[in-house]
Amino acid sequence: MSALQAPSATASLDDWLSYLEQLHPSAIDMGLERIKTVADRLQLTTTDAQVFTVAGTNGKGSTVRYLETILECAGYRTGVYVSPHLHHYTERVRISGQCLTDAEHVAAFAAIEAVRGEVSLTYFEFGTLAALWLLRQHKLDAWVLEVGLGGRLDAVNIVDADVGIITSIGIDHIGFLGSDRTGIAREKAGVFRSQRPAIVGEPDFPAAVVATAQEQGIPLQRVGHDFFYRITGPTSWEYRDSNHFLQELPLPQLPLPNAATAVAALAACRLPIAAQAIRDGLAGAREAGRLEWRPGNGVTRVDTLLDVAHNPHAANFLVQAIQARYPTYRIFAVVGMLEDKDIAGTLTTLAPAVDAWYFASLSVARGSSAEQLADHVAAEVAEKVPVRGCFASVLEAYQQAQQDALATTGQPILVLVCGSFYTVGQIPDSE
Repeated sequence: MSALQAPSATASLDDWLSYLEQLHPSAIDMGLERIKTVADRLQLTTTDAQVFTVAGTNGKGSTVRYLETILECAGYRTGVYVSPHLHHYTERVRISGQCLTDAEHVAAFAAIEAVRGEVSLTYFEFGTLAALWLLRQHKLDAWVLEVGLGGRLDAVNIVDADVGIITSIGIDHIGFLGSDRTGIAREKAGVFRSQRPAIVGEPDFPAAVVATAQEQGIPLQRVGHDFFYRITGPTSWEYRDSNHFLQELPLPQLPLPNAATAVAALAACRLPIAAQAIRDGLAGAREAGRLEWRPGNGVTRVDTLLDVAHNPHAANFLVQAIQARYPTYRIFAVVGMLEDKDIAGTLTTLAPAVDAWYFASLSVARGSSAEQLADHVAAEVAEKVPVRGCFASVLEAYQQAQQDALATTGQPILVLVCGSFYTVGQIPDSE
């Protein structure tokens, strides 16, 4: 028995989360044997719902949101599991687009605790089991599951995907997934299943992994090979594959490549989806912390853009989005990052779109200090983009960037907050 005392079924959600954090000696412990042992005791890995599993270096969250909103517009009941959260743990599970209550999450934790016995689970593994338990409490047509890390050995992968999805391949989590794109792609392709659709939204998918998938009987559908998309006007785009041709689709607020990937996944699934549901779902898809625009009122704040970009791959997309959507703005960037990320590469990639840095310390495990971020700015970048200050918190950096922006005349200022979920999550909704 664990030396820890489990909270009661009526304890608070915070008490349970604190308990989960102490259960396992490691925050990350790759492997499926332990979690599957507990899942089998509650029959959590089987469902009649259509299961979409979304893996990828970047773009998972927006792809999940596209799938969810389109399926809901088509009249289907969806259950979604994502991680991490921005503000509240309850954001990790949505039923028909709505978060559940603290009490429902506590009930799920208590159900897992009641059967896990001597099995030690990480915070993420315990949360994944609880999420699956919650999904099974509802009669759902579709489960949309976001991989936390990698794919093959991720806790989510205990459930067989009916449609496996890879959004993108970039260098991240080197200590767990490897340092080359082929190795990382192999890990993420672990969510694919033989004879079931496998959607690849990465345009430069490694040939070696394609060959392996074909040997395993996995029917890959790759962007640029099996499905295609292109912008056709200021507000429209089109999608086509061997069986579908959709025109005059609305350009979405979230990244377009992920929209095309989601449409391809829906086209391959067993649930009929009308073209109008796709249009309505694309138009309505929003995701907190992904190209999230917050207009200023000119008195207490300026225009703000929130984005969780935390590696060079995501930073490159963010720069392209800023240059395309906000070409008239000067950018004051509030940045906080985790120390195990490619800080130098991310800042160098962001630099062409940034006019001033405001570095913030993150007071979380693996959080980098503001001074460490400043030290990672390359000399040639520092010459062009000044560091306005290093701050003890994201809010302090954000408030200073706002003050400086309000004091600046001429060209309009956009305050960009990015670098981590932890960074963006520090900006309250009412700020």
